Amino acid sequence: MDPAARKRHFDELGPILRRSIKGVQELPDGYQFQFPSDPKTILAIAEWAAGERLCCPFFDIQLHLEAEGGLFWLRLTGREGTKDFIKVDGAEWIKQAR
Repeated sequence: MDPAARKRHFDELGPILRRSIKGVQELPDGYQFQFPSDPKTILAIAEWAAGERLCCPFFDIQLHLEAEGGLFWLRLTGREGTKDFIKVDGAEWIKQAR
């Protein structure tokens, strides 16, 4: 990730998304975070996920939009140790959602 993309990912998108979290669910191998399902948030999360793949290639990243305007979920899972990583590195996201 080049410096400009890194700055956008961590200093702009991360804080915006963290403030937008509506809920969190703990999973056996990670977490899923609920967000508003408006187009602006969906695009921001898609951009964030594309950057996160470069930073943390061990993540399985899933974006799930429920039918008929339902909930929007970002699911972060992965191999052994991923959940512990999220618990530490994503502590502010988890805390914000609770």
